[in-house]
Amino acid sequence: MPKFAAGVVRFQRDVYPHKQEFYDTLSTGQAPEALFITCSDSRIELGTLTQAQPGDLFVVRNAGNIVPPHSNSTGATTAAIEFAVGALKVSHIVICGHTDCGAMKGAVAPDKLDSLPHVRAWLGYARAAVEIVAAIGNDLTDQERMLLLLEQNVILQLQHLKTHPTVAVALATGSLQLHGWVYDIKAGEVYAYDEEIGDFKPVSERYAEQMKEFLSADLHDHG
Repeated sequence: MPKFAAGVVRFQRDVYPHKQEFYDTLSTGQAPEALFITCSDSRIELGTLTQAQPGDLFVVRNAGNIVPPHSNSTGATTAAIEFAVGALKVSHIVICGHTDCGAMKGAVAPDKLDSLPHVRAWLGYARAAVEIVAAIGNDLTDQERMLLLLEQNVILQLQHLKTHPTVAVALATGSLQLHGWVYDIKAGEVYAYDEEIGDFKPVSERYAEQMKEFLSADLHDHG
């Protein structure tokens, strides 16, 4: 804990004074552009990964970056999605999985989770992805099967998202876009789902056209 407390002190001493006007603006409300639903894994740090600033992202984290299909039962993930889309009017939702995911390892071996009954039950929302991999991944190596599971889980959770009323309405009116990502921790690469081809591409390829303006500005700033 001393490490984290010291970090707060450094923030107050070295960061906040130089950005006080920015934080004054943030103190009056938020208008994030995107909702990110990602894993609780401690190695996933979205601010670093996306180079986003405070206020840019509304974040939901849970084991396995899972979205339960909509139902009459209320849960934290469901409530956060409803708030992000219905109240904050985010224009993008990203479901972001990652390599070496302990949740997905647990999903393929639920018999080993007897001592973690809530985790085992939660990972039931990834069951369809597990069964897809079992059906089509027989000729793959263990590593390839796990990557396929990460991808299929992201695709499955995107399908679950569409069952949420606020999401369905926003999609129908064209005010919302959905995205599926898989972050390769070791390589520092992020792969984004391309629905047209049914496969994942590096973000640099998937969003090449959309990024031109931002990359040009970045090159100008560092030129």
